[in-house]
Amino acid sequence: MVVELVTTGSELLLGQIINTNSAYMAEGLNKIGFDVIYQTTVGDNRERMREAIMHALTRADIVITSGGLGPTQGDITKEVCAAIFGRSLRLDEDCVQRLKDYFARLHREMAENNLRQAMIPEGAHIFVNHAGTAPGIAIGQEGKLLVNLPGPPTEMKDMFERSLKPFLEKKYGFSAVIISRVLNTFGIGESSLEMQIQDLILAQSNPTLALLVRPSGVIIRITAKAKTREEAQGLIADMEQEIRARVGTYIYAVDDADMENVVGAGLKEKGLTIACAESCTGGLLTSRLTDVPGSSAYVSGSVVSYTDEVKADVLGVNREVLAARGAVSDEVARQMAEGVRSRIRTDVGVGITGIAGPDGGSADKPVGLVYIAVSGDRGTESTKNIFTGTRKQVKYQTTQTALDMVRCYLKKI
Repeated sequence: MVVELVTTGSELLLGQIINTNSAYMAEGLNKIGFDVIYQTTVGDNRERMREAIMHALTRADIVITSGGLGPTQGDITKEVCAAIFGRSLRLDEDCVQRLKDYFARLHREMAENNLRQAMIPEGAHIFVNHAGTAPGIAIGQEGKLLVNLPGPPTEMKDMFERSLKPFLEKKYGFSAVIISRVLNTFGIGESSLEMQIQDLILAQSNPTLALLVRPSGVIIRITAKAKTREEAQGLIADMEQEIRARVGTYIYAVDDADMENVVGAGLKEKGLTIACAESCTGGLLTSRLTDVPGSSAYVSGSVVSYTDEVKADVLGVNREVLAARGAVSDEVARQMAEGVRSRIRTDVGVGITGIAGPDGGSADKPVGLVYIAVSGDRGTESTKNIFTGTRKQVKYQTTQTALDMVRCYLKKI
């Protein structure tokens, strides 16, 4: 079945709130075999909303809206949808009683305009709202289904899971499942990655492949559709095996796993500890490492060595090297990693020094220049990097690269 999602509300078009409803519904519907082909957002204008929903009905079997079911005059979605199908609105006594019970539980007086939420299109199926006041509805006509869900995410999600999914299963059955697996890569660009698996992309059918650029790196999304979850997972596994044979060295995690989780798991598995000496990242690397629950097992401490004095006095960086090479140099990064490892007495030390910008660069040392070093029993390794973007983007890219260096270092142990 082809589905179009229509989110309503001028606040979405004004950018005042982020539209998370479409993403949630699309993911949930795809998992149970419904193809979400279109997504539309329209403001609280009757004519434009009517036009958007009528257009959606011409190209989709099921149109699901979210938003515009509240008690105010601006909440018009239900009225517009009822008019499209030529249904009159009537006051539903069961909905009225649920509204009264809701406000009684809160010890609040119900405003008269809340009764607008109990006005239901003739012949509509009602979805009880267990998380708020606005009931949802479903209207079927001439092979089309029009569903109205509330806009607040907590209400929408509860109604989607509790009511809409069982309703769709009963009406259409779940004849297929669509699942995805995400391979997270780092250290290879989108174009280079595509060249490595271009033939697989061009020949794709089921499963399908997509490359998506994220701040953390490029992800490869494998999506399969089958009658059962096991069959879909089998299709994905075959494709994943082929992809890993070609670019496996760049794949650091699957699905929702972050680089800090992968590094943390590696340190914990090997029983190693880590300390960080950070200059331009200002503690962001340590923060990411300690975002992982249980990180106290392997994160011993860190030093934010923003000035040359701290680099020299706390970490033991050679003052002559600082004077001759400058704080942003390979030699200083190496001595920072070795110094923090020695002073905090850990198995692994990381040193970071660079220019995050937007000021402070020069012809020899431009903004975005960052040296990163990792030190351990196998010696000290370092890299010279040139990152682009805003200050925050440079800092994030630096920590992502540093984490990947630690990940690769651990693989050699």
